[in-house]
Amino acid sequence: MSYFEKYFDDIRSICSHAKDFDLIHIAELIEKTNKNNGKVIIAGNGGSSAISSHCVVDLTKAAGIRSVSFSDAATLTCFANDYGYSECHSMAIEFYADPMDLVILISSSGESQNMLNAAQKANSLGLTVITLTGFNKNNSLSLMGDVNLWANSMSYNHVESAHQTWILSIVDYIISKK
Repeated sequence: MSYFEKYFDDIRSICSHAKDFDLIHIAELIEKTNKNNGKVIIAGNGGSSAISSHCVVDLTKAAGIRSVSFSDAATLTCFANDYGYSECHSMAIEFYADPMDLVILISSSGESQNMLNAAQKANSLGLTVITLTGFNKNNSLSLMGDVNLWANSMSYNHVESAHQTWILSIVDYIISKK
């Protein structure tokens, strides 16, 4: 088997571990949030931040669901400068979240302190939290969410590829029902 055949087989295997029930449940939570005039807040670091931005654009433009990401440079650097990087997303949630909002946090390791603080803030506000994680199954972030999608891999790119595939498949599922 060639390098790329194995690479794509590995990603296919990781992606296939997500259960239809969980993906549909997340889609329903997003739709419920929209129906209740809430918005979807999505955050991540690095590649996960790019995934959050991509998802926000597709949810807003293609699915008609209000959503926001804290990945833009001005917001991220402002909150990181004023409150420290470990608090940048939790403070953004504090300032921007409304009672009916849904928070999706994406972290390959599930151990990034700013994602853990964001989950803690969202939980303290009574918001529903969805986590997308990888690496160790019982990572700290996965234990703080109402729903967790876990990618069974220790490779950043494999985990991020699964997260991107899952979250965009959920967006496409929502669009397909319109």
